[in-house]
Formats: sequence, C-alpha cells, structure tokens
Amino acid sequence: MMKHILGGASAIALVALSGTAAAQVTLAISCGAVGQELKACQEGVDAWVKKTGNKVNVITTPSSSTERLALYQQQLAAGSTDIDVFQIDVIWPGILQTHFSDLSKAFDKATLDAHFQPIVQNNTVEGKLVAMPWYTDAGLLYYRKDLLEKHGEKVPTTWEELTATAQKIQDAERQAGNKEMQGFVFQAKAYEGLTCDALEWIDSYKGGTVVDDQGKITINNPNAIKALNLAASWIGKIAPQGVLNYQEEEARGVFQSGNAVFMRNWPYAYAAGQQADSPIKDKFDVVALPKGGTDGKNTGTLGGWQLAVSKYSKNQDAAIDLVRFLTSREEQKRRAIQYTYNPTIADLYQDQEVLAAAPFMKSLYSTFTNAVARPSKKTGEKYNQMSSEFFNTVNAILAAGGGAEAKVAELEKKLDRLSRGGRW
Repeated sequence: MMKHILGGASAIALVALSGTAAAQVTLAISCGAVGQELKACQEGVDAWVKKTGNKVNVITTPSSSTERLALYQQQLAAGSTDIDVFQIDVIWPGILQTHFSDLSKAFDKATLDAHFQPIVQNNTVEGKLVAMPWYTDAGLLYYRKDLLEKHGEKVPTTWEELTATAQKIQDAERQAGNKEMQGFVFQAKAYEGLTCDALEWIDSYKGGTVVDDQGKITINNPNAIKALNLAASWIGKIAPQGVLNYQEEEARGVFQSGNAVFMRNWPYAYAAGQQADSPIKDKFDVVALPKGGTDGKNTGTLGGWQLAVSKYSKNQDAAIDLVRFLTSREEQKRRAIQYTYNPTIADLYQDQEVLAAAPFMKSLYSTFTNAVARPSKKTGEKYNQMSSEFFNTVNAILAAGGGAEAKVAELEKKLDRLSRGGRW
C-alpha cells in the first residue's frame, strides 16, 4: 500500500512486512533503497518480527540523502508518529538530535564499547546518544582488473595516473568496438554524494575539509582549486557528460554493465558486482582512492548510517528493541557477508566468514577507520545549507570544465555570510 506523508509534498511507499495475526505492536522504520539496501533491511526486520510477534512497516525513502533529509525534517518538525525508527546519515545527529530519544541507558557499556568509538561519539550530541551505529562507509576506487592487465597498466596510485590510464584504456576499448566504454564514473549530481566525492579530491591534495574544526572556512586555497580543476577536466573526456546527473546507482549501473574502467563508490557495490548474473563478476577489485599527486594522501569520505528512535514514537520500548536487534553483532555479520555492508563492530573485521565474503574489508580497514569526516559537527544545523552551497558550486565547476578559482572565491563569501563570519 502507499501512504502519503509530509502533507502531500512527497509520497513514500509503505511496505508491510510479514508478521503474526495477533501482533503485539506495529512499528514503522525508514530504510534506504540504494542497491540491495531495502532488501537487506527487510530481511533483518523480518527476523525481528518472527522473534517478537510484532509487526513492522518498512518505509522506503529517496535514494538521494539530500532529499531524504528534507523529508525527515518536515515530518519530525510536525511531531509525526508515522515513523518510529529512522535510518539517518552519519552527518545528521547534530541536525536532528532534538527529535530523537536518548539511547544511552538502553545499551550497556560492553555493547557500546564493541562499536567504533568515533562513530559512537559522532552520534552523541550534548550528552545524549541519539542514534546507534548500523554500518559504516568510506569511498573506494573500483577498477576492472581484467582491462588493466589486458592493456599492461597498473592500479593507479594518484589521480594523475588514473586520468592517464582511464583515457588510454577507454580509447583503446572504443577503437576495439565498445563505443560505450567510459574511463571513470562517479557521483557528480548536485546533491550530498557530490560533497563526499569532492571532499575526497580536495583532502587527497591536502586542501582541507571546506570548514575546519575551529569553524574557519578553508575552501579557498590552491590545493582545493587544483583538485577541483582536475576533476572538471574529466567531464566529456574520461567521464561522460551525463555524470553530472549521476548518483551512486547510475555510476554502478555503468560500471557493472562492463562499460567503465574505474568507478568511485561505496562498499555496497562490491556485493552487487559479484552477483551471479553480473557481467563483471570476478573481473574487478577495489582499492583505496588515489592520492592527490605524489605528495598527497589516500582518503575516503566517512559515510555510514545509524538507527535513531523518534521521541514521538508511541512504542518506545519496542522501537528500541528493534534497533538493538538490527545493530547487533549477529545482524551486522549477516549484512556484511550477504551484502558487504561494513560493520561498526570492530571484531567483525577479524571474522573469517566476513573476510571470505568481502576480503577488501581487511586490506582497507584503515580506510574505513581513518576516513575524512564532513564538517557536520562544527556547522551543526547549518550543515545542510553549507553542503548545498558546496555541492552546487562543485557541480557548476564540473559543468563548466574548470574555472574553480572564481567559483571557489564566490563560495567562500557565501559560506562566510552563512556562518556569520565563521561563528557557526
């Protein structure tokens, strides 16, 4: 069935999962739908339904995190009881914390200590644990190992090497008959995903994080400009013009169909690419994203999702129990093995069954634990506006094929006004 929320501004599909005829409680949980995300969520919820006899409605939300946040803000501001458990981005605790229940007393110390502490701390706002870690993320570089071997190329270690290798293999494959081959696909639509990609480019060149930990606006610097101009040079050359409208799934679609040499994406795309019917099964691998030049650094933007309980929920105990089940070690292990969602429980990165299903988790452990964070805690409730100004500027730079100097200077002024001179 369909249920309209947020005053008719958007329609969000309600999918009722199996439950017993005499359900004790009916809950609703919001889940994303990127890749196999919705299926993984439904399976976890189904297991809790079977265990407790309760009933759960899964509410699917937009794949764009920018659109999802806007929907959440509208609903929560209205004090709606439609959703009991929210799946929230790692950057949202500071934005939405006034609407969520404090979970600090619902989980014992041993349980909390098992999770990556930086994520627990990220989810703790003004002394309240407003969300439990569910899975973590960092941007990765996917590459066609068969094509690199075919053309005598090595995995690139810098963005400059990636640019040259992508161009060489793309051109050769097109001449050989695959006119659809692209050198590199990524997320370049004007939305939160582009903030993640662009931050990786900039940080890899040691160009900062747009806003630093003291609230100073740092985006207008030579290294950031260099990174953005390089990325702009890819459009229409090694990346299709259409990449300017790509989110995660559009990029994955091109890469998984066999029509891209390189792709930037999150870990979830690994399991999808290894499905039995995938044209690239066993033909690709993943590594850390390239450095910004030989003196740069490997970096990936910290991603990941949490589960929060709405303080407007009429079924607090049941909602907390659902969160407890879905974020448990057993459930995180299942999701890691079946769907390559990165656990937030540290010891699972030593689990042999997990590593057999997703070997990259061991080799890229430091990438996940040392990822660059977006400046959401410092910018607080203004983060969404800050990010919007940033990704719209970057999208404009990419579309123009360069000109980062002028556009970054304009962005600096906009962010200064937004922050009232750096006082976020």
